[in-house]
Amino acid sequence: MSTVYYTASSLDGYIVDENKSLDWLTSREIAADGPFAIDPFMETVGSLVMGADTYEWILENHPGEWMYPQPTWVLTHRPGIIADGHDVQTFAGDVADLHPVLEEAAAGKNVWLVGGGDVAAQFVAAGLVDEMIVSYAPCTLGAGSRVLPMRSEWALVSSAVNADFVCAHWRRA
Repeated sequence: MSTVYYTASSLDGYIVDENKSLDWLTSREIAADGPFAIDPFMETVGSLVMGADTYEWILENHPGEWMYPQPTWVLTHRPGIIADGHDVQTFAGDVADLHPVLEEAAAGKNVWLVGGGDVAAQFVAAGLVDEMIVSYAPCTLGAGSRVLPMRSEWALVSSAVNADFVCAHWRRA
């Protein structure tokens, strides 16, 4: 079991642009059966955690039923953020207190830090992230939310090209 930050980034290290848009990402090709693709990764995931902005992006762009079968948490201080019918819990506190709950819910599988960068930074700062998988898109955004807005050290495990993306698997150094 690992805690994995799996995300995408522009070449200059942003996960969303200054308008909180992912158009730069969703307009690109990635092979569903290629290296570091989401479907094989999802088979390893037992629980998820994300920030409120990520959850709200999902609500806006994928309305309807909740898209993940795994137990999911949203880090937020915003009451009432969870849409009716979504089997999602909220948490407002230290991520070190939530992490054992995430691991237990994962039932031997990985915990996926969906994002964003500020959420990932909280887990990294607490020493709770084991791996990071980043798919780099061939563009720069110049501004927005950073993929990981802190200093940290990582060792490259492997890398590959998947359609428009260069993907890298990192392990905490």
